[in-house]
Amino acid sequence: MEAIHIEGLHKVFGQVQALRGLDLTVQQGSIFGFLGPNGAGKTTTIRILTGLARPTQGRAWVGGYDTRIHGGEISRLVGYLPEEPLFYSWMTPREFLEYSGRLFGLTAAQLKKRVPELLDLAGLNAAAKRRIGGFSRGMRQRLGVAQALINQPQILLLDEPASALDPAGRREVLELIKEMQGNCTVLMSTHILADVERVCDRVGIISNGRLVAEASQEELLQSYAVPAFEIDIDPLSQNGLQTWAQKLRETPWITDVVINNLSARIVVEDVETAKRELLATTVQSGLILSRYEVARPSLEDVFLHLTGETQS
Repeated sequence: MEAIHIEGLHKVFGQVQALRGLDLTVQQGSIFGFLGPNGAGKTTTIRILTGLARPTQGRAWVGGYDTRIHGGEISRLVGYLPEEPLFYSWMTPREFLEYSGRLFGLTAAQLKKRVPELLDLAGLNAAAKRRIGGFSRGMRQRLGVAQALINQPQILLLDEPASALDPAGRREVLELIKEMQGNCTVLMSTHILADVERVCDRVGIISNGRLVAEASQEELLQSYAVPAFEIDIDPLSQNGLQTWAQKLRETPWITDVVINNLSARIVVEDVETAKRELLATTVQSGLILSRYEVARPSLEDVFLHLTGETQS
């Protein structure tokens, strides 16, 4: 069953075309990674799904409801966490969740049950009586996810939920999102590939306002990932590294060579030829190897290939 369905979505802001005929389907119960570079159209899409923006052209349905017509019905189905959630700093998390719940029409009896559940889910029981103004960014994001769940939504829309967090805060928020699996549908917008790899079962990649791929992670890797080899060079032979790399770049069956300190990633067109010749070529160059292996395809390879982004 479809939780979200988008057809031919366009959105124009003055001279800027944020969406260019976006088509997208998210199945019920999935944790869907909406992946794309900054400015690709992710936030615009989520704002249209929440009813905060209207498309210039095209249609979108959330829980079977048309976003252009049934805003009230959709608001009862959806939980939403913007990229930079705002809070009343003088409130405690308990007070904030109670306030948010009243906005959704929850009764006092419902709030008495729901608020402790969310504080526990977000790991904020110990901070339930502290002022939000003293919270870390990770704590605020976890509270934001809890607030988005106050109405027990069928669909949770998260816009860059972990992009500005330190590693500890990111881990906290991603673990919380992972716990949503099976309880509701999650659409998580992000430009951080590691976050998608960690929690999402399906991925849609958007670039320049269009969907360029949509599949499970494994399907994307099988379909788009480029064959590559990874080689680590012993420091004793590092003087010959750049000469060797330049020679590889001039080899017809090699498409790219990326050097990072004493490590090299070699992207090839012909895997069988590479298996026969790459190791021999490296040894002949006088380099001492500490590691040589066929690289496991990564979501980063797929992302760079489909979006045209380049590694810095």
